[in-house]
Amino acid sequence: MSITIAVCTDIDASPAVVWAAVEHIESHVEWMKDAVSVTFRGSARGGVGTEFDCLTRVGPLRTRDHFVITRWRPGAGMGIEHRGAVTGTGEFRLRAVGDGRTLFCWEERLRFPWWLGGVMGEQLGRPILARIWRGNLVRLKTKIETGPS
Repeated sequence: MSITIAVCTDIDASPAVVWAAVEHIESHVEWMKDAVSVTFRGSARGGVGTEFDCLTRVGPLRTRDHFVITRWRPGAGMGIEHRGAVTGTGEFRLRAVGDGRTLFCWEERLRFPWWLGGVMGEQLGRPILARIWRGNLVRLKTKIETGPS
């Protein structure tokens, strides 16, 4: 079994501006509360095939997750595959809405290992992760809309 978590936010900036803020994977730790650090495997920093590890922390739980970028469409979206302890897929989707605004959606389909509770851990983790990711999108929105500090 697996869980699906989807969160969206409306950002007062064009898809090109939003993409510029999310295309740099290493900067995700600035707005993702659960991402502690990003370490690339190889020289690629973006594009399909880029691999990286992310030290992730949710409460007292820590994992070093391995990711591979599977989709890379500047201004439109990015897809990843989870290849660590937690497996599955994820995607950022950007869509122009209104005049100079972007609907930014983040969706993940995840499967937890037995030592993170398996199916029960997935069910208990879904609302926690959804809350954390909604907060992440608030931080991303604020970062983009207020510009560099």
